[in-house]
Amino acid sequence: MAKITDVARRAGVSPSTVSYALSGKRPISEETRQRVEDAIRELGYRPHAGARALAGRRSNVLALVVPLRSGIHVPTVMQFAVSVVTTARRYDHDVLLLTQEEGEDGLTRVADTALVDALIVMDVQLDDPRLPLLRALHLPSVLIGFPASSEGLTCVDLDFRAAGEACVEHLARLGHRVVALVGSPPEVYVRQTAFAQSVVQGFTAAADRCGMSSTVHPCEPDAARAVAEQLLREQPALTGVVVHNEPLLQPLVDAFEQLGLRVPADLSVTAICPDELAESVRVPVTSVALPSAEVGARAVELLMKKLDGTAVPESTLLPPRMTERASTGRRTVS
Repeated sequence: MAKITDVARRAGVSPSTVSYALSGKRPISEETRQRVEDAIRELGYRPHAGARALAGRRSNVLALVVPLRSGIHVPTVMQFAVSVVTTARRYDHDVLLLTQEEGEDGLTRVADTALVDALIVMDVQLDDPRLPLLRALHLPSVLIGFPASSEGLTCVDLDFRAAGEACVEHLARLGHRVVALVGSPPEVYVRQTAFAQSVVQGFTAAADRCGMSSTVHPCEPDAARAVAEQLLREQPALTGVVVHNEPLLQPLVDAFEQLGLRVPADLSVTAICPDELAESVRVPVTSVALPSAEVGARAVELLMKKLDGTAVPESTLLPPRMTERASTGRRTVS
């Protein structure tokens, strides 16, 4: 059975253009419309009957698009999902969870079936290939995350750049001069995932501004001992660490202590993570909270306004909130 992507390929247009030709929601040239109609006829494509029947009506369902790619911390992602679901229910909407890595084709398929009223998209990359389609789709959308250019989009998230800066500035106030960022797994940076890149930018900028020596170390969740040994070998004067890798937090503190460094007497540790995780570590960690509940709720609220035709801001950045705990202290000068 032919799909809308097959029609788009045959006609030499994007899937969203085929969708517009079928729905009439946006004007397209007569020449383009003819190419689409010819492709539909040649391939025997038939638009989804449910989509035609539901045209112009609400389904009261939101789609949460969160591809479960390698390197993501699923428990943290699910905190965002729970917030989206519980907030959507307050607006009498259900949530369809889409976890496959389907890119543009998946978004187009969901839009064309009229199963959902709007989209919430997570795991946003700086140059996300889904962005052109999201800008063109007739369905309203909100991104949890900030691509390199958010023009024409609605985005909400923690200000991860400011979060990275806050961790470094806290260590600088305590007198630390050599710091390291233990970050997300390498594949997260290879994909140019927006939040991870923003943390690196903030960490590096603040360290430079404060005259500190700094390094960045992507790290697999099971490599705590290896990265601790590498840091002490390459930065023997290290006294401050920022962790942006949830499953690594407790193992990394343990690894440093096994190598002879006491937290915080010899080494101060900060993190960007959920509060409950920071509090659960044997030495409670000073951290910038990951406000999953607030971000998920804001995303749904923005969508509800868009569905009602109310103007919303393109960018909603939540300021970082740091809580000092037992893992940080003043640098001791020997």
